[in-house]
Amino acid sequence: MYRKMMTALLALTMVAVTACSSGAKEEPSKEAATPLALQDGKYEPAVQMSYLRAWNDDTKFKNGETAQNNVHTKWAKERLGIDLTTPWAVSVTNDAFYTKLRLSLSANEELPDIVSIRGDYNLVRELIESGKFADAGELFDKYASDTWKGAAESAPEEWYPYMYEGKRYGVPIFDYAYNGDPVMFIREDWLKKLGLEEPKTIDELVTVMDAFTNQDPDGNGKKDTYGLTVGMKNALNTWMTESGWIFGMYNTMPGQWNLNAEGTLEYGSVQPGVKEGLATMKDWLSKGYLPKEAGVYDEIKAAELFTAGKAGIIVGPHWMPNWPIDDVKKNVDGATYKAIALPTGPTGESHHHGSGASNGVVLINKDMENPEIFFTYQNYLFDKFANPEVGGEFEHGFAQGYDFDIVDGKVLGEAEVKDGVSPLKYTITYDGARIPNLMMDTLAELATGKEAETPFEKNTKIANKPEVFAAAQVVVAHKDDAIKNKFTGAPTDTMKMKKDALDKLEKDTFSKIIYGQVGIDEFDAFVTKWKSMGGDQITTEVNEWFKTVN
Repeated sequence: MYRKMMTALLALTMVAVTACSSGAKEEPSKEAATPLALQDGKYEPAVQMSYLRAWNDDTKFKNGETAQNNVHTKWAKERLGIDLTTPWAVSVTNDAFYTKLRLSLSANEELPDIVSIRGDYNLVRELIESGKFADAGELFDKYASDTWKGAAESAPEEWYPYMYEGKRYGVPIFDYAYNGDPVMFIREDWLKKLGLEEPKTIDELVTVMDAFTNQDPDGNGKKDTYGLTVGMKNALNTWMTESGWIFGMYNTMPGQWNLNAEGTLEYGSVQPGVKEGLATMKDWLSKGYLPKEAGVYDEIKAAELFTAGKAGIIVGPHWMPNWPIDDVKKNVDGATYKAIALPTGPTGESHHHGSGASNGVVLINKDMENPEIFFTYQNYLFDKFANPEVGGEFEHGFAQGYDFDIVDGKVLGEAEVKDGVSPLKYTITYDGARIPNLMMDTLAELATGKEAETPFEKNTKIANKPEVFAAAQVVVAHKDDAIKNKFTGAPTDTMKMKKDALDKLEKDTFSKIIYGQVGIDEFDAFVTKWKSMGGDQITTEVNEWFKTVN
């Protein structure tokens, strides 16, 4: 049994919890649900809310705790009077969680009150189209706090993926805005050693990469360094060690749907600028500026070249000094690096992919008698945790002894706590609650030397290395250069049938061009083939969707 329905037995004050196992698809009677009474923000007696969410293998517990019973579930019971239950806790490894959830759906098993998902968008659509979940947008408008609504208003497009038949069936799990926007990190000590300036244009970048490759910047007497490390195994436009910005210098972004001057969406990978970007990458690879193994390197493997002191430039998010690139200081004596703006291309422009402000979704079971329970839970986190007050319960973190501690009057962050773990990873929304613009604005302000005053500012300063602040400042200064993927809807009918084949065609063609196995004019043949294999029809369908959300 995955959930319990609360039936009012005594007006306003007394609530009993009774089990419900109905699997009917009809909408429950609206008269059946009676709003629950809160006493000082807490349900008395406690109410139950069942949920499902994926668990990552790197989620750690301490003190004998488990996914079902931990400091977070105890907090929810003690603070809010919400008894959280999860019927099963399964890892995302090898898609185990998604597979089990699909099996539950196909077997028409009873689903819990709340399902929160990251990563498998097709599964989200299957769940939405199953008819088992409520109009979450309507519930959000009714029950969400002003703080949470304010966060949503700053990123209205994050609702788009969960719109179906005119309704919003999922509440986006908001993330920090610009969290994945890339910057360039460069070995500052190599620049100084070789008498070079920070590159601001593509020509200056080529000069620096050539020197980093051919002038023995690590001083070992061997030609074993690279100007730039990239990982192309998964994608060109990816989350770390990416090369999307190379195409951005030619005013497009591959692998996503971009807004054109006519106000319609076009697929970036078939635009003329991509041909120029591929020619550039081919040239850089042939000259040894990029590692020959880039085509088989994933993001982490490519980053290891930088941390090992064998590559002078890496491109990725502002938070990379926290992990993994600061390891270069441990591995190479005297190594220093800094964040700089991405260089401009031939026309004087620089562009990069823009990241969204959400990283998952919450679905609410339509048979949940009192969905306001979930909003009581999440409202509290937005109002009290997302930007905590001085003296508040979350002033230093979620739980003392877990993600913070106080020793001799000094506040210690999670990394300094003995067996430190993050209880936020146990929450229904994976990170507690995040206000999209708060983190990047705070980091950029701290980079200017602003004194950390609020708890959020102080905690942010404790949790991040100084290089992160400087990188965030670069991101904020160039946020208008981002090209965002404008298609966030469900896969179109033609995508479902032909996207895999089109993606393979694209990846194979681009790899052959970069590695010089075919001429650059093969790009034109690729575009023609892409269009005829379904690309034109997909473009039509994508723009039909775009009209419905604009």
